[in-house]
Amino acid sequence: MAGRYVALLRGINVGKSKRVPMASLRALLEELGYTEVRTLLNSGNAVFTAARATPGKLAPSIERAIFAALGVSSRVTVLSAAEVAEIIAGNPLLEVADNPSRLLVSVLADPSTRTRLVPLTKENWHPEAFRLGKRASYLWLPRGVIDSRVAKAIDKALGDGVTARNWATMLKLHALLGNAA
Repeated sequence: MAGRYVALLRGINVGKSKRVPMASLRALLEELGYTEVRTLLNSGNAVFTAARATPGKLAPSIERAIFAALGVSSRVTVLSAAEVAEIIAGNPLLEVADNPSRLLVSVLADPSTRTRLVPLTKENWHPEAFRLGKRASYLWLPRGVIDSRVAKAIDKALGDGVTARNWATMLKLHALLGNAA
């Protein structure tokens, strides 16, 4: 049975060394046998359909293919349509956040690393806010991400084991998935 997935590439199109044209990413995913491949702007996000696959097995093969074909090393996190729908439905900061570009979703590459973020739930991040979900954490950053204490703490705890997208991007990816669950 085929499933819909989203691939989130960490650090793509940031700086000169990690530029990947989205047309190249689409072509690469199609070469891997995925269908209905669509990318979102120039963001390092791709939605696709894969037959009989699980996100945990898809991510490493996409990482290897990107490096082999494009010479770019990037951590890839793959989520199923159901996981994206769960992340969208589970956002506890919607009543606090008034700007979707400053409401971030940090998606864990490996859900088992969630335990590393539990200590952060005990901190007072005001005026920022932090909540921990099952597969993602939610960050309200009213002053932006650059000087965010909580974003730096998450990066320190997980390194390349997490990748963040703003709320507007997550909603667009959810729509591209067809809101399928």
